[in-house]
Amino acid sequence: MNIYLFIIIFSLAGACLLGIFSRQLNRKALSPELPAEFNGTFDADEYRKSQDYAKAGMGFENISSSITTLITILFILWGGFNTIDLWANGFGYGPVLTGLIFYAGLAVLSDIVSLPFSLYSTFVIEEKFGFNKTTIGTFFMDKLKGYLLGGIIGGAILSGVLLFFNAAGPLAWLWCWLFTVVVTLGVQYIAPTWILPLFNKFTPLEDGELRDKIEKFAAENGFELSGIFMIDGSKRSTKANAYFTGFGKKKRIALFDTLINSLSTDELVAVLAHEIGHSKLGHIRKMMIMSIINTGAVFLLMSFFLGNTELFAAFGMQNISVHAGLIFFALLYTPVSIVLSIFSNVRSRKHEFEADAFAAQTTHTPDALVNALKKLSVSNLSNLTPHPFYVWLEYSHPPVLKRIDALRAFE
Repeated sequence: MNIYLFIIIFSLAGACLLGIFSRQLNRKALSPELPAEFNGTFDADEYRKSQDYAKAGMGFENISSSITTLITILFILWGGFNTIDLWANGFGYGPVLTGLIFYAGLAVLSDIVSLPFSLYSTFVIEEKFGFNKTTIGTFFMDKLKGYLLGGIIGGAILSGVLLFFNAAGPLAWLWCWLFTVVVTLGVQYIAPTWILPLFNKFTPLEDGELRDKIEKFAAENGFELSGIFMIDGSKRSTKANAYFTGFGKKKRIALFDTLINSLSTDELVAVLAHEIGHSKLGHIRKMMIMSIINTGAVFLLMSFFLGNTELFAAFGMQNISVHAGLIFFALLYTPVSIVLSIFSNVRSRKHEFEADAFAAQTTHTPDALVNALKKLSVSNLSNLTPHPFYVWLEYSHPPVLKRIDALRAFE
């Protein structure tokens, strides 16, 4: 067997089996006994419901990942990439347009495979457990907007990458890296005002105690804001959330209406103090730098494989092209990507503990964040007893009980 084909098939199957194994461990770790910390917060029915939700999610993920992995492997073995490549080349355009047609064809096929799973997850599982508020119209309108944005932004990045790799010589990887970084940073800069409002309505938070306390906390901690907004998250889900968007002078706070309705003013300020902590402690800057370095390393490694005849032979390709080489390298990179994601999660969990500590120290009310975490765990039906291996493999945030234990030290 072609060595590259072996590595890719083994990696895809291995990643799928690893996910199933970790979810089985996680399922067995579900405890019928409510942790003492949550006495008085979770009632018996809610706690049982949270475990049923976790089981349903893990079972669905096992099925969906198995089917998509099997389809991907069969697509490779049956020469699917070669078929799409011949179709794209049949239009007779140059390498850039041919590449974009190739990616468009793969995107359509991928969406055909994933659509039933997305529909089932949203309108069966999320509906059953009381989370879904999305209508069929909103669901497909979101997909249409996603297609348009993907075509514009993704098309621009891919066009640049294809152009450089086809025409810029040995330093093409460097030009691709710089181009991708510039476009990505530009998208992050315009996202708060031009992209995110396409999906949600952003309403300036009305004057009152909450706005006053948020602005006071931000000012006291030297955090400059361009706005505080409430977004209509409830039109899609009952789950609560908050986030920051933009950077530099374009930073803004976005509060889901579901979050505002779930927490007290002090609890909301504590949640936002945690998010501000990420910025003040340099977590966002560090993650961005690491992402930029990783992107450069990927482009450099990629440059060594784009013309590799053995790699193209693994996929039964009749033509060697940059656009196909990018996909093949991404598949070959799967095991490295898994390892890097684990280390990224370890670093992310450390940052979450540090941001919690920042919130506890700056608000002087660690109990406010503890209570917020408890309420969010109940409203989101969080798994309170995840298996350590599953946490290590999948969690970007520490388990809620670990976070609460760490916050107790500041009382």
